[in-house]
Parts: sequence; C-alpha cells; structure tokens
Amino acid sequence: MDDATHADMEGGSTAEAAPTPPRPAGEYGPKYWLKNYPEGVPHEVDTSRFPTMVDLLEGSFKTYADRPVFTCLGATLTYAELDRGSQAVAAYLQSLGFKKGDRVAVMGPNIFQQPVAAYGVMRAGCILVNVNPLYTARELRHQLQDSGARAIVILENFAHTLEEVIGDTQVEHVVITGMGDMLGAVKGTLVNTVVRHVKKMVPKYSLPKAVRFNDMIKKGKAATYTRPDIAPDDVAALQYTGGTTGLSKGATLTHKSLVTALLGAEAWMQPLMEKHPADKRMTSVCALPLYHVFAMVNIAMMGMMRGGRMILIPNPRDLDSVVKALKGQEFHIFPAVNTLFQALANHPGFRQLDFSNMMMSGGGGTAVLEDTASSWQKLTGVAVGQGYGLSETSSGICITPVTDEKFAGNVGLPLPSMEIRILDDEGREMPLGERGEICIRGPAVMAGYWQRPDATAEVMTSDGFFRSGDIGVMDEDGRVYVVDRKKDMILVSGFNVYPNEIEDVVTGLDGVLECAAVGVPDAGTGEAIKLFVVTTKTLTKEEIIAYARKEMTAYKVPKQIEFLDELPKSNVGKILRRELRDKAQAA
Repeated sequence: MDDATHADMEGGSTAEAAPTPPRPAGEYGPKYWLKNYPEGVPHEVDTSRFPTMVDLLEGSFKTYADRPVFTCLGATLTYAELDRGSQAVAAYLQSLGFKKGDRVAVMGPNIFQQPVAAYGVMRAGCILVNVNPLYTARELRHQLQDSGARAIVILENFAHTLEEVIGDTQVEHVVITGMGDMLGAVKGTLVNTVVRHVKKMVPKYSLPKAVRFNDMIKKGKAATYTRPDIAPDDVAALQYTGGTTGLSKGATLTHKSLVTALLGAEAWMQPLMEKHPADKRMTSVCALPLYHVFAMVNIAMMGMMRGGRMILIPNPRDLDSVVKALKGQEFHIFPAVNTLFQALANHPGFRQLDFSNMMMSGGGGTAVLEDTASSWQKLTGVAVGQGYGLSETSSGICITPVTDEKFAGNVGLPLPSMEIRILDDEGREMPLGERGEICIRGPAVMAGYWQRPDATAEVMTSDGFFRSGDIGVMDEDGRVYVVDRKKDMILVSGFNVYPNEIEDVVTGLDGVLECAAVGVPDAGTGEAIKLFVVTTKTLTKEEIIAYARKEMTAYKVPKQIEFLDELPKSNVGKILRRELRDKAQAA
C-alpha cells in the first residue's frame, strides 16, 4: 500500500452487487447502519481524549514507558526510548529554526528510525511528509517541490536518488541513516556492514552537508525541546496520493482527522479487546509500510494507544525474512494485502509458525480474494476482515465487524463519527442496492489537497461529502460493497497506479507517439498494467519497459506491451480506454 487514493488504504470487494433489493435510503433515516453495530461499539468517538496526535504519543510514552513498542531485526525499542529519540528529533529541528507548520520529509522502510523521525517531526509542531522510499528521482522531485519540505530524513540506500533532485527542491537539511543505526553498537555495525559491503545495497552518493542520524539524536538530546502549542485543526501530515493528471497531490490531514480515524478504528475493536486479557499486551505484525497512512494510524498508532508491540517487517517481499521475524514470536493481529496473505499461506516456513494467539487479520489495499481468505483462515484459524478507506479520509472509514466469523464479500459498516452516502453524478442519493459513487463525510476527511483549492473543489460536494471515485452499493444493513471504479485507476498489489502518469512518462521516450495504459487481471498482483503504444520508429518492448523502470517505481512499470497503428478514440479525440481494456481481457 502506498501513495494511494481510491480503495487504497483498505481493500474493497469486487462483488458484482449487494444481495439486497433496491429500497429508498430515506426509508431508513440517517446513519441507519448504527442499529447493526456490534455491542459495545459507540456511535461517535470523543476526540477530546486526545486533542492532537502529540497528546496521544506523549500519553503512551508516559503510561507504558518500560514496555517494548517496536521489534525489528532481532532488536527491541521501548516506549521510553521512542520518547527520548523522538523528542531529540524535535529538539534538533527546533534548534535549526524549524517552526510550527514547516514541512519535514521522512523516507525509509519499516525500521526504528522511521517512527522515531516521524513522531519527532510531529512533536516539533512540523508537518510530516511521508515519502515512499522506492520513488524514482522524478517522483521524489515532485513530492519535495510540492510539499516545500525543508528537511528530509532518509535511509542511505536511497540517498543517491535524493542527490539527483535536491538542487531542484527547497530541502536545506538532510539526515542520513543506515539500516542498523538504532540496533546497538555491535548488531548495528554488523547490519550496516552487510547492507553496504556484502549485499551492496547502498549506491554511491554525495551529499556533503548531510548529518548522520545518530549525530542528530546526540545533538537533539543536548538541545532544549519546547513543546509547541498545537491545535486539533493544525496540519499533522501530508499524505500523497496518486495523481489522476500524472502529478500526485498531498492530502492535508489534521491532528483531529487522524485522531478521529484512530479512535474510530479503536472503538470498532472493542468486542475483540474484551476477549483479550487486560494485563496482556497486544502484538501486531507491521508488514505494511509505515509511510502509508493505514499502517501509521491503524497499526502503529492504535497499537501504541494500548501499550501494544509492533513487529516491524522492513521488506515483506522477502518472505523468508518475514518468517524469521515471526518465528518464536507471539502475535495477535496481522493486517496485510491479498498478495501477501496468498504468498505467506503457501510458504512452507510460514505454515510452521504458531498461530494459536492470532485474533484478527485485516485485508486492505485491494479486495481479498475468497480463495485466499479461505486458505488463510484454514491455516491460522482466523477469518480475514476487510475494510475500505483512502488517504483523503485519514485511513479506514469502513470495516467488517470483528465479530464476523467468516470472510464477507463486503467492506463492512461505516465507522463511528463517519457517514457514507451512495450518490449519482448529480449528487442525488441512490436507493439501497443500487450503484453510485461512494461519498464520505465526517471529521476524518482531509482538510483538502495541499495548496490545490481547484482539485479540492472537484472532489467535495457542497454539503461536505468527499467523492471517492469508487463505485459502490450499500445494503439495508448499511454494509458497503465496492463494485467498480469511476476513474481509470489500476490496482497493483494494493498500490494505486494512474494511467495518465504512466502515459505522461512513456511518451517522453523518443519514438513513442502516444500510448494508453489499462489494468488487466493478474493472478499474482490482482491487476497488472498493459500499455498500448503507437510509435514513430522501431522500438522494442524491452526498451519501453527499461525506460519506464528508470522513471517510475517498480509497481508502476507496465508488465505487458502491445503495439498498435492507432489508439481508439472518441469523436472529440479522447482515448477510449474501455475499448482497450476489453481488447486486453479478450486476448
């Protein structure tokens, strides 16, 4: 899950329709789904508990100081250590003159330094800019330019990409970290040596003014930290979405919107928590990336609220490393995407793990396939729940009840304090059981796209509903079914890919006259990208793929290429992607 928007935080079902005959929504009244909430789940959340994300963090640091909060690569970080480290980051930024509202980027995988830096940014009163570490130079340049970030904390493995673009950005301060920098002197040195010199995972780079991460921590601990005056409506983070026009947009998430999403998900978990001993901490597997709002909110932050522990997985594609991280560990909650569920269920080593403590599995990013859910439940004894949400809604806004004992072909009910309506193009509410656009209203919805009032106006209704771009159905119980996408977005392993971005990039290759990208079914990734290309000179498929790979992160690279003499177009010149999609699926 990544720089996502539609159906991006948590996966939607691709069921053709809900099994409910159409009835007028008004017959049931507003928020009629509340009558179907599991016992113990409140209808609204009280955000005064934690006015800001900083209040939540500092409360957990104080209450659970001696407990482990993160485990990674065989090492453990306590709440107290996370407190000291993140405060040092905040003090360091303040010593450089950073003020409330300044943007700071964090670009790395699931290692200790990521939450230490991210929470430090928030505690300084700055705005966190989450960056996908696999971004190419073009993608990183845009996000840094658009956000106006003045500082970045980055894993050294990706520093060469920053070197390529930093001169085009407002970045003045660079902090570089190695994989092992927070694993202790002996283990950390060993890990860094292996990563740099054995696996050769750190390309050469030159950023002479950069500061090392551990030096930043040392300087921050020597500096004075002043807790800023942060209000609920202040911006906490910019979560970049895929751009329908080829350029990603920053969803502006306030402290209140993030807290609302967090407390809503926590309230939804109440029936499950009642079955868990109060004196026993909950452990979650965090294989989804922390730079993504779903993992940041629904795994890390929610776990911290209850003094839980999160097992960080730096590279979930390396299935052997996932098994190694979990072997001998007790874990209770396992969120993932369909492809990871599927791959792990078929992995011999994973099948040998102890699942006796498992209580919940949540699927997101894209629809979890029924066969995958069945295999997972047979192996672990736990049903896979589904949810739905977006960057623009601060994470999930629909989740199947945790009391469900088997996989459901829907994404559940709207969470506390949130409201969903199914609207047509004119903004009229559709009868129950009929298709329309999923529209969301409530305090978890973003404040708008960062410095893009035009783009914000395009997706907001006059009465405050955010138009998701996803087509859905709501049944008489209030359960939501995601059945299609209004736009041409492609879902690859839960990552959103927008055809316009691929087309904009590939037409930059000499010899490409025009092209069009569509999604085609793929057993491994849900959908794969097929690119139809019209050329002015002889080009090979390999040349096009190599060019795309240079300019875009891996999941955006086309898997299939087909050359055409011309692309099908409407009488006004618009490319008819639907015809191309039908052509691809018929092949």
